[in-house]
Amino acid sequence: MFAKWLRENNVAAGLLAVIRIWLGYNWMTAGWGKLTGGFDASGYLKNAVANPVKGPDGNMVYGWYVNFLESFALPNVDLFNTIVPLGEFLVGLGLILGTLTTAAMFFGLVMNFSFFLAGTVSHNPTDIFFGFIILAAGFNAGKYGLDRWVVPYIRKTVFRRGEEVKRNAA
Repeated sequence: MFAKWLRENNVAAGLLAVIRIWLGYNWMTAGWGKLTGGFDASGYLKNAVANPVKGPDGNMVYGWYVNFLESFALPNVDLFNTIVPLGEFLVGLGLILGTLTTAAMFFGLVMNFSFFLAGTVSHNPTDIFFGFIILAAGFNAGKYGLDRWVVPYIRKTVFRRGEEVKRNAA
């Protein structure tokens, strides 16, 4: 019943727009600060490797993630110095404008979980909570945004062409 209300109700769409814009502002300003402030992820990544999340028994909880940071992220820190601030900014822009809202929120959640796995709590639990609400709402989260026009256009053009290709191949 709540899921149906969240996905179909106009009042829910209005509340989701407020949450979406608030989250978007937070994402966009974080990304903008990194884009304009000379962001370098190497210190953060080195700290996440040196101080991994540990369980009550003192053992590393996310060893696979620490291995990913050590073997892929740190050697490619220049790539992460670009994609983290740009990703944060674009997630924020998508949420503020209500454009490709579910895709923007999905990638925002991927980043939230990445920060969480590295041991940063900060505002991530709140962002994840509201992010899942937006993701669960689907199209309704961007109804009072550009998704009102963008999503139907994509469905009409992109997905129809895919059906034509399948028919012609058969």
